[in-house]
Amino acid sequence: MKKQAFNPYLPSWEYIPDGEPYVFGDRVYVYGSHDFYNGYVFCMGDYVCWSAPIDDLGNWRYEGVIYPRNEDPLNQDGKMCLYAPDVTVGPDGRYYLYYVLDHVSVVSVAVCDEPAGQYEFYGYVHYEDGTRLGEKPGDEPQFDPGLLTEGERTYLYTGFCGKGDRSRTGAMATVLGPDMLTIVEAPVFVAPGCEYGEGTGFEGHEFFEAPSMRKVGDTYYLIYSSIVMHELCYAVSKNPAKGFTYGGVLVSNCDLHIDTYKPAGLPVAYGANNHGSMVEIGGKWYIFYHRHTNGTWYSRQGCAEKLEILPDGRIPQVEITSCGLNGGPLEGKGEYPAYIACHLFTDRPSVYVGGEKFPRIMQDGKDGDEEPGYIANMQDTATAGFKYFECHGVRKIKIKVRGYANGEFEVKTSWDGEALAVIRVKNSNVWEEYEAPAAIPDGKQAVYLTYRGNGNASLLSFTLE
Repeated sequence: MKKQAFNPYLPSWEYIPDGEPYVFGDRVYVYGSHDFYNGYVFCMGDYVCWSAPIDDLGNWRYEGVIYPRNEDPLNQDGKMCLYAPDVTVGPDGRYYLYYVLDHVSVVSVAVCDEPAGQYEFYGYVHYEDGTRLGEKPGDEPQFDPGLLTEGERTYLYTGFCGKGDRSRTGAMATVLGPDMLTIVEAPVFVAPGCEYGEGTGFEGHEFFEAPSMRKVGDTYYLIYSSIVMHELCYAVSKNPAKGFTYGGVLVSNCDLHIDTYKPAGLPVAYGANNHGSMVEIGGKWYIFYHRHTNGTWYSRQGCAEKLEILPDGRIPQVEITSCGLNGGPLEGKGEYPAYIACHLFTDRPSVYVGGEKFPRIMQDGKDGDEEPGYIANMQDTATAGFKYFECHGVRKIKIKVRGYANGEFEVKTSWDGEALAVIRVKNSNVWEEYEAPAAIPDGKQAVYLTYRGNGNASLLSFTLE
């Protein structure tokens, strides 16, 4: 039987943000950077790859380390981190991996004969005279490479633009020749940073980082992280290197702007930077992005949601859910892990991650330990939301909780709804299961669990019966 697909789509102990998804053959592959659980900076690990059958998106396979950080001649001591990569298929049919190390501003390239084999260092993107991109006078520093190959031309998109820095102009497009290294058209700017956004139509959603390009029909979609960081936006053009106009927000990892079930300005998760892209799988489009765990910026996990591309090319913003790649709601019965919560908040709204009184998704053990994720630090008013389930005849809910907490969990079907059930919990330093009758209405429903009381609870799972 096919597995149900959750968010995050990889195991709860894996931290692969900045996901660039591609379909090669009958599988979807995701390339990203590699955070550590409880890491103290971004991107501490080697590049690894995961893949899944295009008709079974809950069944992900670990492909192993595809490129260690000390493979680059500039990083033989392994002291620099591998920032967000991208992959493209060259005119020779080989797979090319582009990346930037964290303390240099040039673009490195590795190559492999298969999507998830052992990539080998290939060279640096350079001008015809051999000068590396990023080191020629007038070049802006390179960051977050994104790729699109058409015929023998490969478009390389790069850039990073922080607030207050007028030395960074915007997202750049550079054209490479068939050797995948040599520049045949110098960089041009395709989307403005915030210091140059006035009068462009990008105001408030200017380019920050994470450029990625996809082509749908005859339209090029530039996906990027905006200056507010928690959202992925898109711009469109009929030309891959000019004429881009702002399109809108694709997804926000705190669900800001969504007003279908809450006020548009209310965040319901702890957001921060974002990075990802679109992919078509089995005739359906999805946006891949990442969320933040453990109360920090540095332990990020990949998520995905289904997109709708309208006939006029517009893409409405999607809600963040627990069931993004599932093709529809999860089954409204059985046990579900708490780490698939798409909403996490208290009565003190916060757009950004961090805060000692905020709940957080974490795990026991250290990075690499295959320990199940759970929600910790659930103090009074902390709420975990799970969306969506197809419910039929649900009459009972069980929860597994530990911690020195004396209070109760309210069971609701909306973030501010009435409690359909109340489950009492008590102090325990091991996981204990509690239950209560709960008549959840039939149909597509969300499940929200709100803690009220003293102390600090952790939530491992819940069961619908």
